[in-house]
Amino acid sequence: MKYNKFIDHTLLKPEATEEDIKRLCAEARKYDFMSVCVNPCFVPLAKELLKGSDVRVCTVIGFPLGANRPALKAEEAKLAVSEGADEVDMVQNVGLVKMGKYNEVEEEIASVRAAAPHPTVLKVILETCLLTDEEIVLSSQAAKKAGADFVKTSTGFNKEGATVHAVRLMRKAVGPDMGVKASGGVHTKEQMLALIEAGANRIGASSGVKLIEGDK
Repeated sequence: MKYNKFIDHTLLKPEATEEDIKRLCAEARKYDFMSVCVNPCFVPLAKELLKGSDVRVCTVIGFPLGANRPALKAEEAKLAVSEGADEVDMVQNVGLVKMGKYNEVEEEIASVRAAAPHPTVLKVILETCLLTDEEIVLSSQAAKKAGADFVKTSTGFNKEGATVHAVRLMRKAVGPDMGVKASGGVHTKEQMLALIEAGANRIGASSGVKLIEGDK
């Protein structure tokens, strides 16, 4: 089985340069990944570099803390789509989850959904390493109710990334028809396959080439 279309080839480091993005997009073209995931400032460049390919442009919203005001997240998503983003990965407000304010979590996601309507793909980053199992389930259900297309494990900027346990919880919570993206700390093909088996149908990784090629 080919796994290239599972992969969002990712570069979100703050020190990334235009040359780094050019390299990322060239690799994405070569391996025909599902998307490149870049910081918002690089969306126009990535869109231009990937013209004529079917590799999508993904960006991040409210990243990496998720603590921005909902109106700002919505405006950021709207701008990203206007500049060429095909997919947006927003960070949920973890503090609201911790306070049990799931109605507000859902409202915020819905506001971003309205700002980035279909066919834009909306993924909600839960930051599972900061959540209890119950919070992972309830966050996943809130994202589904708000109209998101995917729930996603992690930013990759916190204490832990994707785990098989979290992916299983998320898949069970959203059912078979919604996407689950595993991201953060996915460095080997064995990890990737375990996450896919647990229910992930998208993998976010900076080591996309290694996931396909192995340790060649």
